[in-house]
Amino acid sequence: MTTPHTSPETVRTLARLARVLERSCGEITLPQYRLLAMISEGSERATALAGRLALAKPSVSAMVDALVERNLVTRAPVDGDRRAVRLQLTPEGRVALHNAEATMAENLQPLLDRCADAALVDTALAQLAGALDAAFADRVAARR
Repeated sequence: MTTPHTSPETVRTLARLARVLERSCGEITLPQYRLLAMISEGSERATALAGRLALAKPSVSAMVDALVERNLVTRAPVDGDRRAVRLQLTPEGRVALHNAEATMAENLQPLLDRCADAALVDTALAQLAGALDAAFADRVAARR
């Protein structure tokens, strides 16, 4: 079975959807949202976060600095490794993450309501999330 090629329309739709999400983040930016979400999932080290975000470590460090300054994230030393720090969300960071996700979901729902099969869209997005995770795992394995 051949896989259809990604159409320009699909790419443009995803770009437009990213803009909807970007405008929905409220007090944080979309990149900050992604970083907070990853920290909340247990990605605690900047190097690992940089890899998952496909950003340079200095870029992630600057973003972490901004989030620490706003009291959304804290840095804690890792036992046994003076250079490593563990990142954790503060209560304010959890609220900012929750608020951004709630607003994004609120703004996405009317779009999903217009889809002929919203469950199919949800399933497709879950598959795409799995593909993103698998691609990241492949990149990590290739570096080893």
